Amino acid sequence: MSSVTRKNRSQPGPSQDASLRTPRLDNGDHLTGEEFDKRYEAMPGIRAELIEGVVFMASPVSLDHGESHADLTTWAGTYRALTPGVGVSSDGSVYLDPDNRPQPDVHVKILPNYGGRTGLTEDGKYVVGAPEMVIEIAISTASNDLHTKKRTYRRNQVREYLVWRVENQRIDWFVLREGRYVRMKPTAEGLLKSDVFPGLWLDPAAAIRGDLATVLQVLQQGLASPEHAAFVARLQDNAVRLAAAAAPNPEAPRP
Repeated sequence: MSSVTRKNRSQPGPSQDASLRTPRLDNGDHLTGEEFDKRYEAMPGIRAELIEGVVFMASPVSLDHGESHADLTTWAGTYRALTPGVGVSSDGSVYLDPDNRPQPDVHVKILPNYGGRTGLTEDGKYVVGAPEMVIEIAISTASNDLHTKKRTYRRNQVREYLVWRVENQRIDWFVLREGRYVRMKPTAEGLLKSDVFPGLWLDPAAAIRGDLATVLQVLQQGLASPEHAAFVARLQDNAVRLAAAAAPNPEAPRP
């Protein structure tokens, strides 16, 4: 262990490290979003979430979790690459509301200038508001992802919520309908298809067995579908309309 020389706390100097003046985050702390933000910024290199005002510190990540996370990030990222106007983030903090700062494993959103509903914090570092879709890798049905987090995402109107239960070898894709999450039913071919993001198709059986090639092959079929083409065109129309609305009117009287 390396040694670190610290100033005496009883005699703080003007250059004293901010972490010595700001209380640390601890698992189970009950904090406001503002206090969580202050402590989180003072502890670089850690991962933590605030869920319903309670701090959850990240645990060591298992190999199964890491591989599942990587595969779904690749899947969502491929969709983003071929769908202008869609954004994807992995492990990015989301400012949902004053009591919630989750770090979803993956979230998928429509970008604001294409008609999306999220924004950014003043420093541009974090997403503000509910992304259209959240993806979490859970260990089992006992995971917080299927209880408190699920209720939080539902209340904040996350329109689709996908949970991969690693130990149970199951993928649940929930769709928000009339204020409730309803589990999506697979097609006759066993596929799950997003309502919010047309063309975002998933073969859950292939994903669970680690067959990423088949997962991406099925996704390519979705990307080649007429509904995906119509979605891309709609996003482009939104971008043009929003840009025109934001442009200054040359005929407007000058102050």
